[in-house]
Parts: sequence; C-alpha cells; structure tokens
Amino acid sequence: MKLTVIGGGSTYTPELIDGFSRLSELLPIEELWLVDPDPRRLELISGISRRMFARAGHPGRIIATSDVVAGVSDADVVLLQLRIGGQAARHGDETWPHQAGVIGQETTGPGGFAKALRTVPIVLEVAEQVRRHAKPDAWIIDFTNPVGIVTRALLEAGHRAVGLCNVAIGFQRRFANLLDVDFHSVRLDHVGLNHLTWERGVIVDGRDVLPELLGSHLGELADEVELPPSLLSMLGSVPSYYLRYFYDHDEVLREQLGSPTRAQAVMEVEAELLELYADPHIDTKPAILERRGGAYYSEAAVDLIASLTADRGDVQVVNLRNDGAMPFLPDDHVIEVPATVGASGLIALPIAPLPEDLTGLIAHVAGYERLALDAAVNGGRDRVLRAMLAHPLVQQFDRAEKLTDLLLAENGKHLAWAR
Repeated sequence: MKLTVIGGGSTYTPELIDGFSRLSELLPIEELWLVDPDPRRLELISGISRRMFARAGHPGRIIATSDVVAGVSDADVVLLQLRIGGQAARHGDETWPHQAGVIGQETTGPGGFAKALRTVPIVLEVAEQVRRHAKPDAWIIDFTNPVGIVTRALLEAGHRAVGLCNVAIGFQRRFANLLDVDFHSVRLDHVGLNHLTWERGVIVDGRDVLPELLGSHLGELADEVELPPSLLSMLGSVPSYYLRYFYDHDEVLREQLGSPTRAQAVMEVEAELLELYADPHIDTKPAILERRGGAYYSEAAVDLIASLTADRGDVQVVNLRNDGAMPFLPDDHVIEVPATVGASGLIALPIAPLPEDLTGLIAHVAGYERLALDAAVNGGRDRVLRAMLAHPLVQQFDRAEKLTDLLLAENGKHLAWAR
C-alpha cells in the first residue's frame, strides 16, 4: 500500500507515525509519502518518522517531497491534514471576530468560516491531482477542518472521500474508562454535524448505559465538556465540547478576551516539538505531543483506512453524505454519524428521530454550511456576507457586515478572488 499525507510537515505527523508503527499488521504500508511545501519541517518530520519506523521494525519506506503529483501518484489512500495560512491565520480566526462580539474559533463561527474559505480551493486543487494521478479507486480521507464543509466540497466534486474527526473516538475512550471496559466494546449513538454532535447513547453488550453514566458520573461528564450538569440532564445526552460555543457563547467570549489564543499555545508547543524532532537520538513520539491536540487521531485513521481497503464492514463514526439518514436535511449534506465502512463505500446506520431543539440547530448550521461552501467555491463578498449572516452565532446584519469586512481584511491574501 502507498499512503500519502498531504500536510506531512505538520508537527502532528509523528502521532500518525506512532499509530502506523503500532498497528502495522492492520495497515501494511509499503510506502508512506509525506508532502509539504515547507522544506525545514519536512526534513525534521521525515527524519523522526523514519527513526520511529526503524525502532518499531516497520518495513515501510518514508519518502518526503514538496511535489504533490509525485506524492499522490499511484497512491491507494491520500490523507489530508492541511492548515492554509498556518498558526498565524488560526490566531486571526481566534481574535478578529471579538471585534464584533462573537467568539473566535478555528472551526466554528466566523473564524471557522474564514478557514473554510482559505482551505476549500486548495483542497480541491490537491484532490484534482489525486483524481489524475492516484490509483482509480484511491480514497481521500479528510482530517482538515472544517471537516464537514471540506468533505462535502470533495464529494460534490465527485471525489471518493470521507471525513474523519477524533471527537467520537475520544468519547469512546472516555466512556470505556468510566465503565472500566475495553473501548472496543463501546459503541456510540453519535449524531450531528462535524463539531456539532451529541452522544445520545453508549451501547455496551447491546444495552444503552448512558442513563446510568449520566446518573453516576454527571458532574465529571459536565466538567469535561464545560457545560452545566443540568443541561446534560435536560438533554439526556452528552454534547461535544464544541456545543459550548452555542450553549454558553457569552461566557466563552469573556474567557477568550482575557486569555492567550489556542494558536499561541500551539505555536509554543510546535517550537518545542521541532527542536526535539531535530535531535537524531529521538525515535519515539515525544510526550509533549499530547499538548498539540488530536488525541487518538492516528488510531481512528488506521481503523478507517483498514476498513476501506480490507472491506471489514465494521461500524465507525465518519463524515459522509446524508442520503436520507436525517430526513430534515438534503441528501447531499454531510453528517457525522456511525456508518458501516467497507471497500465499496460507507452507509450511515439508521438514526432515531431527534428532538426539535437538536434538529433546529443542526438544520440552522447546515444551512450556513451550504452557503459557506458556495462562497468558498465561487467567491464574492455578497456570498460571504450571506453565509456570515446565516450563522447562528451572528444573525444580525450589521454584525455580519462588520465580520465580513474583518474576514476579508485578514484573509484577502489567501483568497484568489479577493486579491
């Protein structure tokens, strides 16, 4: 198997390498290509990656290149983990929305919209090279945020693609620890859109134990997602952390105004990581990589790739076409739910009816996402303004106009149509 990582110079890549090394029997990689435009990062990341493979006795070759065509040629799987504009652009996403009284976040709200505008055109360019040069049945796995919008862009352009997020696998591990069971025995009733999801059930041995968890561990679960215990009790489910931006927006904004951004923290961690990666004696994943985020991503990626290529037909939480699973959304919208995964594709499991408050918020955000993708693909200030106004965290025209001007001022250099 040839597996290609676009954005292979990310400081997070050794997390992937660790998973590929530990789970080599599940995923027999013969060639791993790391593609990145940054030569220094590529040298450091490929160096530690090769040392990690060697330490694990992994027979696969690791090739580093800045050439996308060479990287994807004859690939079986292409994994996307891009960050257009780097952490500097992320810092902007996390700060300029504050000027209009809205939270700053890299995947949610106006900042997430800016990231979509920067990212979608580049992803589609890369995907076109995959179409031309990779194997005809190659899969594109998108871990690039905002995953839902980016995955829909790929699917709408006719690519064989699926989106992946680590929120569900994180909850699976957390619930397994609380229950003192093997995480493989835990199945989630996970529903929503990417970064807008709820855990409505925790199934162990065919029985939903979430009501018991909400009874015995309510405080712990509420603390973990930083939301009031009474809210979790009312919902009868566990919202993802990202729902805090909707359920507790004003408090999050107050916290953000008095704190460094996540981008600043990541930049500090990345500086430490790059220094460690440069050490020729280091051949294991550094412990501080945990501070970089993305826990369990490598295991989720290995599981997904293995099922797509070996036709295992198991159930995993992925981002895929709705196709009637949520009847209140268009078929071509992308949702994040459990699905059977095999070589022929992915099929969402049946979804029990959702309460009105969840369907309302999901439909509202889905409407924004569709307008956001239109703006990302076709450009134009009017499209940006319309999508901005449609976001549930904006919804006021004067605020939307101010946010649109701020977005374009901060991101114009990344948008071909705005230069």
